[in-house]
Amino acid sequence: MPQAIVVVGAGPVGQTAALLLARWGVPVTVLDRRPARDPVGSKAICQQRDVLDVWASVGASAIADEGLTWTTARTYLGERELFAWTFAEDGDSPLPPFVNISQSRTEEILDGRIAASDLVDVRWGHEVTGVVQDADGVTLTCANGAVLRAPYVVCCTGSRGGGLREALGLDFPGRTFDDQFLICDIRAELPGWESERRFYFDPAWNPGRQVLIHPCPDSVFRIDWQVPPDFDLATEEASGGLDRRIRQIVGDRPYEIVWRSVYRFHSRMVDRMRVGRVLLAGDSAHVVAPFGARGLNSGVGDAENAAWKLAFVSRGWADEAVLETYHGERHAAAAENLDITGATMRFLVPQDETEQAVRAATLLAAAGDPELAARTVDSGRLAEPFWYVDSPLTTPAPHRPFGGRPAKGQLCVPAPGVIVPDVRVRVPGHDEPVRLREVVREGFTLLLATAGGPVDPAAAPSTDHDDAWAESLAAAARAASTAPVTVLRLDGHGAEADPARPRDLPAVPGEAWLIRPDAHIAAILPDARAGDVTVAVRRALARTGG
Repeated sequence: MPQAIVVVGAGPVGQTAALLLARWGVPVTVLDRRPARDPVGSKAICQQRDVLDVWASVGASAIADEGLTWTTARTYLGERELFAWTFAEDGDSPLPPFVNISQSRTEEILDGRIAASDLVDVRWGHEVTGVVQDADGVTLTCANGAVLRAPYVVCCTGSRGGGLREALGLDFPGRTFDDQFLICDIRAELPGWESERRFYFDPAWNPGRQVLIHPCPDSVFRIDWQVPPDFDLATEEASGGLDRRIRQIVGDRPYEIVWRSVYRFHSRMVDRMRVGRVLLAGDSAHVVAPFGARGLNSGVGDAENAAWKLAFVSRGWADEAVLETYHGERHAAAAENLDITGATMRFLVPQDETEQAVRAATLLAAAGDPELAARTVDSGRLAEPFWYVDSPLTTPAPHRPFGGRPAKGQLCVPAPGVIVPDVRVRVPGHDEPVRLREVVREGFTLLLATAGGPVDPAAAPSTDHDDAWAESLAAAARAASTAPVTVLRLDGHGAEADPARPRDLPAVPGEAWLIRPDAHIAAILPDARAGDVTVAVRRALARTGG
């Protein structure tokens, strides 16, 4: 069995990293400075479909089941609706596009999965104060005197993990926004609001600023008010101002305050997400404004990327060179999130007269034109999986170029680097088609379009195909990697897939699709040959030589 990897931080990113490593058969020790779990407040509430899929892969499908599904995002100027949009469907996925659920409940569900694992050891009251690396591993020293040795460490300490960042020689450059935001979780009955996110620019009940309202389970609504830099919550409560704010939204309906807090937004990112044998994930590496829900959703992407690469190295399936691609891929994802949320914050909280003028003109023009409003009014672009188009692990496909960032709520057309659509496929040993996403996280997956006609992923195998071709490609994939490789043949008996519809799997005869363990497409090879597959698999393992 591999040596235990240490995860520092038992928040949802650390929990996810630990569960994913354990799923690969790698033991994990989780250290957290707190004496115990502190389940307070909603915090990160909005979880995207592909993150729910990751959690489902470790047995935490209850997060999707218990979360409140919402499908429509509405944006208002005052009381006038500017535009609304809904999410695109993703193939045959049983998962909703987004759910809202409190972070404390998410952590509780993940804790249950950790308790059921023999490979995860959680140690509370272990504040890591020292990190020393050498050629063979990492030595961690804790404030309680404990000393641990590990081959690798995943740092998931959150935005306040400055001590470990400093010990690793990392700065945390960026900025903090002056305006504050007041959060209240309230329990109330608001008919018609249960499946919608509502964003208000300049409402009469918060003039000159914004308000965001999210529905949550159990008739709870999360309300975020932008408030002045000198806002004081204690004064607001004592004066009755907080009750007045809430009443301006709920009217005379009864309500209960479940939790409230005040915070400022930060936009920061380390310059390195890998320092030797230590990988940084989640808010320990990057923090963004929450509009767009790109914090925890991106942190789970970090955890999955780190986990499969560390597991492959630990099990001897890959060399350490693949760990450097963790920094390259996830730092690019963090930079993308900072760019998107930075643009949102410049629109929401203009920092100078020029930005204020742009926002005012944009809102004025958008007031009578819903299509223009949807394109130009920035109330937050919701989280989506990052596309590893430029990763050294991705084999370019000139015949299937990346189409660029899709419109809000839409999905990327399948291309190398993009996450694979969640279609159903035939798998040996199963009577009915199964979800492709359930198959690909077992290792590498090679999809072979062997049919002489259009490809239907769920069609039964046919004996008319070129068996020798399929067998040669399967043999090449398995010879190129000691990691698990699943080979699936896609046979054509249905209507031809439409490349313009991302929910389809638009494979054409003669193509081989190589899927990574994190469900991203590593290669789409036209008229594939065994040598092409060998090169693509080696490239996906960062083994480009030889």
